[in-house]
Amino acid sequence: MSEKKQPGVWEGFKAFLMRGNVIDLAVAVVIGAAFTNIVNSVVKGIINPLVGAIGTQNLDSYSSCLKDPCTGTGDTATGIRIMWGSVLGATLSFVITAAVVYFLMVLPMSKFLARQAARQKAKEGTQEIIEVSELEVLKEIRDALLAQRGSGNSQN
Repeated sequence: MSEKKQPGVWEGFKAFLMRGNVIDLAVAVVIGAAFTNIVNSVVKGIINPLVGAIGTQNLDSYSSCLKDPCTGTGDTATGIRIMWGSVLGATLSFVITAAVVYFLMVLPMSKFLARQAARQKAKEGTQEIIEVSELEVLKEIRDALLAQRGSGNSQN
């Protein structure tokens, strides 16, 4: 009887790290961190000024007073304020960032991948046609050889 040796912790850890999805995830995190700077630059440098031309760039100061008197700011504020401006600003920032990511990265990449898949499918279709035609030629050769053998046997 042979006993199977259990892999050690180090071997298991190496196997875990060498899985393709772990490496892909690590690459995605690094690329995502670098891509975050690009998206933030586009949002802060282009989109926010365009939105600011219509309204204000800083929505954090907008609030409503829930319980009077609402005076002062920061630690000296009195009353109960609902800071809906910061929530609206964060929501707009999220929507704008998501739109930038979608329209500048996801949509063009999906179109590129669709074209690439169509080319690959067309190439595979051509290969299949070639294989089918080779098969037909081989069948014809076989049939011709069988016919020759059959006609050769009848003459003897």
